[in-house]
Amino acid sequence: MKTQNKLLEVAQVFFKLGCFAFGGPAAHIAMMEEEIVSKRKWMSRQHFLDLIGATNLIPGPNSTEMTMHCGYERAGVAGLFVAGTCFIFPAVLITGLLAWFYTAYGQLPEVQPFIFGIKPAVLAVIAAAILKLGKKALKSYELAILGILVIVASFLGVNEIFALLGAGVLGTLYFYSKHRLSGNLKSIAPLLLFYFPSAKITTVSTLSIFWTFLKVGAILYGSGYVLFAYLDAELVAKGWLSREELMEAIAVGQFTPGPVLSTSTFIGYQLGAWQGAIVATVGIFLPSFLFVWLLNPLISKMQKSKILRYFLDTVNVAAVAIMLVVLFEMGRTSLTEWKAIIIAVIGLVLTFGTDKKVNAMWVILIGAVLGYVLQIFF
Repeated sequence: MKTQNKLLEVAQVFFKLGCFAFGGPAAHIAMMEEEIVSKRKWMSRQHFLDLIGATNLIPGPNSTEMTMHCGYERAGVAGLFVAGTCFIFPAVLITGLLAWFYTAYGQLPEVQPFIFGIKPAVLAVIAAAILKLGKKALKSYELAILGILVIVASFLGVNEIFALLGAGVLGTLYFYSKHRLSGNLKSIAPLLLFYFPSAKITTVSTLSIFWTFLKVGAILYGSGYVLFAYLDAELVAKGWLSREELMEAIAVGQFTPGPVLSTSTFIGYQLGAWQGAIVATVGIFLPSFLFVWLLNPLISKMQKSKILRYFLDTVNVAAVAIMLVVLFEMGRTSLTEWKAIIIAVIGLVLTFGTDKKVNAMWVILIGAVLGYVLQIFF
């Protein structure tokens, strides 16, 4: 296939995902796995897992960076930028319009009935991805044990990045020692060292907005849901926003499709109208494009090194374990009444109970419609 046709294919796939990717990073990655690996077979499930592992090692929104990796694999550097932009664009556009609506009218449109149905429907989509990725990631009983340790650590409140990297280091040391003792390891590849740092429009300069969101995008580790803490320190502490306004902005990012970092568009509009929305959006996502551009060519080298192969295998298992924890926590908070349970059961039947599996996007759409109907009429 010609490069131009590949770019068009990448644009279509990730724009569609950007329009329907509700439910947070775990759900986004689940939908990507179905679209990229199961349906289109752009790469093997093992390589997809390795991309997840690599994505967890750099700052930025994990699911957005996964779109960039997939675009790069399909259509090179141009594919990286096309995939990332197309995935982000729907969320940014919707969030920008909501920001205008909020500023003009002082409130947000009522979308809660639809969101009510999306949350339980997404559980089935995540469960399907965990099942498929887990089968590929669990290559030995030792990896299974490490995965269980990550689950336990997550429930005990250990930060997901510390859990992932801790498991990666522990697994690397264990498998290296095991092979060294058995005499199978002839040479030692160097270990990589990773550093990570632990309704009005106010008058803020465009450059200040851009720099603030660029800084946040460059140091934001883990899922987008830790964004609140970063923005609280950067915006509320400076008096640019009240904490209530920040919480409303985060809520907008959570109930729009695509990355929760589209919150930056909403806040940027509050701080500097459309110009502020644009520079805030560019600032927070720009580091991710650069990090993935630099990292992706190194993944094949990581796969060939025995030491780094051990590291990736362990991080892959840890990533699936954290997805399982996310699934549990989402289920605990969303399945609180009979209407949500009914939608979740229907989602599971559509995903697992039919001979021909229903596409994840249809599962989410059906969940949204059911949520609206049940909330309005019952």
